[in-house]
Amino acid sequence: MCFGRCARCVGYKLLILALLSIVANILLYFPNGETRYASEHHLGKYVECLHGILGGGFLVLVPAVVYIGLHNDDCCGCFGHEGCGKSCAMLSSVLAAFVGILGSGYCIIISALALSHGPYCFTQLERNWIYPFTESSGGYLFEYNKWSACQEPQNIVQWNTTLFSILLVVGGIEFVLCFVQIINGILGGLCGLCRGREEMTHTGRAVSIQTALALCYWDGCLVA
Repeated sequence: MCFGRCARCVGYKLLILALLSIVANILLYFPNGETRYASEHHLGKYVECLHGILGGGFLVLVPAVVYIGLHNDDCCGCFGHEGCGKSCAMLSSVLAAFVGILGSGYCIIISALALSHGPYCFTQLERNWIYPFTESSGGYLFEYNKWSACQEPQNIVQWNTTLFSILLVVGGIEFVLCFVQIINGILGGLCGLCRGREEMTHTGRAVSIQTALALCYWDGCLVA
């Protein structure tokens, strides 16, 4: 199994997911494509947590870039042995995976809390900007007849539910991919070290045989 190729495949997937996460988070700032709610500070508190831009976005871009460029990162090798350098690169990718897990985990937690808490909107009943579904603990998601309680922004429940759900799913996939790369990086690093030791052993044996043959040749010449 080519562990480096697997890592690059994970890297490209993380790159796409990170960009999707950034776009979804940006859209949360502009309900129905309008900018006035952001300028008037009428956005929910979870929208401003930057969980899609920072967490599922930039922090996940770090391992994505590392994995994509992994085939060029051999850590300069060890004592001239390329396999040792590749093992170093694979093991270092595990550290990048932990950064991705941190970012995707943050994205998952904030998205789940936002869906449970509900949107921040203007209600006709209270005549004020409030969180009308806080007490439902996410139950409002299945009570479509109550969504009309939010008068402004229009369709804010659908808007937030769709985008936060996308961020939740994206964060979950990113988390799984980074966890897979942790296993892949450890296995790739250990297998590379074993392979490097085998190559060193074979090289040592070949040198020993060549030395013995040379000695026999010279001994033969001297006897003759």
